[in-house]
Amino acid sequence: MRIMLVAIGLALLASLQACSEDADPQFRIRNDRPTKANVQIKTTGGNTININDVEQGVLTPYQSAAPGGIEATAVIQDESVSPTLGFAAFTDETYTIIVVNSTPPTLSFASP
Repeated sequence: MRIMLVAIGLALLASLQACSEDADPQFRIRNDRPTKANVQIKTTGGNTININDVEQGVLTPYQSAAPGGIEATAVIQDESVSPTLGFAAFTDETYTIIVVNSTPPTLSFASP
């Protein structure tokens, strides 16, 4: 009985430790333009995430990236301008990068 209580206590401590770790920032894309957009996210660590063929009105699933400086660039169907956006991303945060329906096209972000 005593061994079982110790095992349960150790399992509880291990699960609490796992919950306390910082999570990488997460990103998703929302396209408010009437045409498709391809968005490239570059992190300060040198990694690149490509999210392609985002249709109008679509909100993509979240993807994780390393914390730090972020540069997002959108290539928009039928547009010669590729807007960019830079910002700092922090652990345990989520971000929505928005392809804004404006002339010229721009990017913005929201952090709920």
